[in-house]
Amino acid sequence: MSTSRTPAGNGAGETERIVAEEKAQLDFSQSMSYGDYLHLDEVLGAQHPLSPAHDEMLFIIQHQTSELWMKLMLHELAAATAAVAADQHADSFKMLARVSRIMEQLVSAWTVLSTMTPPEYSAMRPYLASSSGFQSAQYRCIEFALGNKNAAMLKPHAHRPDLLAQVEAAYRSPSLYDESLRLLARRGLAIPADHLERDWTQPYVASPQVEAAWLTIYREPHAHWDLYQLGEKLADIEDAFRLWRFRHVTTVERVIGFKRGTGGTGGVSYLKKMLEVVLFPEIWTVRTAL
Repeated sequence: MSTSRTPAGNGAGETERIVAEEKAQLDFSQSMSYGDYLHLDEVLGAQHPLSPAHDEMLFIIQHQTSELWMKLMLHELAAATAAVAADQHADSFKMLARVSRIMEQLVSAWTVLSTMTPPEYSAMRPYLASSSGFQSAQYRCIEFALGNKNAAMLKPHAHRPDLLAQVEAAYRSPSLYDESLRLLARRGLAIPADHLERDWTQPYVASPQVEAAWLTIYREPHAHWDLYQLGEKLADIEDAFRLWRFRHVTTVERVIGFKRGTGGTGGVSYLKKMLEVVLFPEIWTVRTAL
């Protein structure tokens, strides 16, 4: 009995044969390649460690990839919010589901960063100066798009008029939840007038009437199936966002303890306060009321 085996060291030859059989394009002197399409020279050339520390590359790439995911999250949130405002909320469900999956990617990123030990971070921390994720314009736009408005958070971007314009636009626009409540009102549910037209720069204030509207939906989900689905998509997003915040604070405590953050905040103490922020309050209190 004989067994067919690939000769040792013949793997490269087998690969070459397969590529030839598949007629894969190998010459890109006159056409666009994978790297060209993705602008990989710019992306992979954007890591510039300032310290001699080996682990700074991890720190840079973790934050750069997070910013890329946040760019996609903002793209999806803007489209979903516009769809809800245009009474095309069913179209928003896929976008909102994608936002939750993006948050899962951001949560996983903290797991990679947590491999950096306190001595390793201390070796590179002086080179960060006062730069901090606290100053991320995209993160601030996400917070504003989800309703956590705070005028003070515009100030870190005042030195960049282009970034300030982006952040201020998100600050002055209705949040995803604001547009969701307007949708409920258009569907005949009793939403207070001061929750439908208000100063969108102010933080959202929970309302018993809004909770009653969600209660109507959750008590009869099949009669309000699309709105019920919208409520659950909002719950998914906040659930994922809470996990992201929790992994953030635990990673920071693991790496720097209770030292002050490079951006001037109390570090862990500040992040723990952020754990208490609720974005869509009635989505959660309605569960007790059911």
